[in-house]
Amino acid sequence: MRYVLWRLCVFVAVAVVPLVWLYQAWILDLGPDPGKVLVDRFGLGTLVLVLITLTMTPLQRVTGWGGWIAVRRQLGLWCFACVSVHMLSYGFFILGFDWVQLGVELVKRPYIIVGSLGFLCVMPLALTSNRYSQRRLGARWKKLHRLIYLILGLGLLHMLWIVRADLMEWAIYAGVGAFLLAIRIPAIARRIPRRMARKPGAVTKV
Repeated sequence: MRYVLWRLCVFVAVAVVPLVWLYQAWILDLGPDPGKVLVDRFGLGTLVLVLITLTMTPLQRVTGWGGWIAVRRQLGLWCFACVSVHMLSYGFFILGFDWVQLGVELVKRPYIIVGSLGFLCVMPLALTSNRYSQRRLGARWKKLHRLIYLILGLGLLHMLWIVRADLMEWAIYAGVGAFLLAIRIPAIARRIPRRMARKPGAVTKV
């Protein structure tokens, strides 16, 4: 039951943001096209959550506090929830669940294919985020969950394709993502000061 309060705080902090967005949509406070705003916000929210999730392991290594890893799985599931709402919002508000129109959109906007591939990569991570799957898959579980690196790349490419006219914001997210990947390179990771976790061996590295 360690870190229960910490997990609860993280849950509430992450849940508040999409609830505020949905409330704004409910009171018509998202402008003339609230559907598109929700699609964009949940898409960006997914990317931010992926970056936060990738931050947990470096923070644990530097501080030695296991609480960072304790919420990593929860954050990963929030990524799945957020991207699922993003996809559903796109289907409802943009397509009106017209799957014929989806074919047209895929031809006109290939970035939708990239985003869909990212969603497909998130699904197996969410389905195997439980302890049973971790035990069942063994070493393969770590390899499977390295898909998060591919998910980050697909998410950044998806965003780049959308915001080609304004690259400043994208460059910030891409820079953070590049940093989080760079510090996982063994030659660089060895140079980062580490503190031992309180219970060595209790934390699974990803």
